[in-house]
Amino acid sequence: MAIMRNDPFRDLFQLQDQLFKTFDSAVRGGRTPQGEQGLTGAWTPLVDVFEDADGVTLKVELPEVDASEVDLLVEDNTLTLRGERKLEQTTSENGYHRLERAYGAFQRSFSLPPTIDAEHISAESKEGVLRIRLPKRAETKPRQIKVQVDASRASQAAATQKQ
Repeated sequence: MAIMRNDPFRDLFQLQDQLFKTFDSAVRGGRTPQGEQGLTGAWTPLVDVFEDADGVTLKVELPEVDASEVDLLVEDNTLTLRGERKLEQTTSENGYHRLERAYGAFQRSFSLPPTIDAEHISAESKEGVLRIRLPKRAETKPRQIKVQVDASRASQAAATQKQ
């Protein structure tokens, strides 16, 4: 006969795990009949946004998404990114034990600041990352201004420095 230790918190931890799984399921789109998450439906790709002197760059993670099927739309100072990651095989007979990645349609929208030149936005996809370049308008870029010095004062200043 095996001796089992009584753990009064075991049931509480199991209840907590079930609660977290339920909330996670609601956020990610439901459950499959086997109790695992059914991850078809809306999902949100991860995006890094960074800015330099020339513009703003968005790096969007889109693994296994055909870049030619991604739509980029600029309207009313809003950049909208749309697409879909499709599940290749939907039957459970093909050896799938667990599906954790999200599949289905996605959409992200970003408000563009007035400094962005919307006419010259470019995008390229490489290794599952879509890089969107939002260049700044020329008039909003910082520029260096050279200070003009009066020639007579400059020669006087040079002479005093030599002494």
